[in-house]
Amino acid sequence: MGPPTPLAGRRRSSHGERLAQAFAEIRAGLLQGMTQMLGSADDAQDVLQESFLKCWRKRAHLGGVRNLRAWIYRVALNAARDLQRNAWRRRARPLPPQPAPEERATRSPNEEAIIGETLDRLRAALTQLRDEEREVFLLRQNSDFTYEEIAQRRKAPVGTIKTQMRAALHKLRAVLQPGS
Repeated sequence: MGPPTPLAGRRRSSHGERLAQAFAEIRAGLLQGMTQMLGSADDAQDVLQESFLKCWRKRAHLGGVRNLRAWIYRVALNAARDLQRNAWRRRARPLPPQPAPEERATRSPNEEAIIGETLDRLRAALTQLRDEEREVFLLRQNSDFTYEEIAQRRKAPVGTIKTQMRAALHKLRAVLQPGS
């Protein structure tokens, strides 16, 4: 294999720009999903950095990627799973509430307290879901994947994915119902 041609260098550069732009567009949602999945904003940030590096190293192959967002999300999910497999990180840690400053300014202290309690309950409920339920829920809610796309990515029947989503929603509703 000879030295890279100027065309190959331009193609790699355009792939890099495309990747950087896609990552920037989905970063906030991806970070939120990984934070919910891992139970730690710090771990989620680490996963995002590792995911970007993995994607960057494969940027020359982006020509064959049909759905860049889905591909990035899949890389991040795999990195999150790898992190979860690490025994010393298996214990879920509580997430600190992080409302936006402009949202806090428009809410009363009572509204802020109710929202904070609800978010705490939701975060705790997400950590109690089985791994596959949490993954399906996050893929559906944060990535807007269809059930068919999730089934394809997880190599599982669509019916199984729907059952896992239904179980996740049932458990989350039980936690979030007033008076529970």
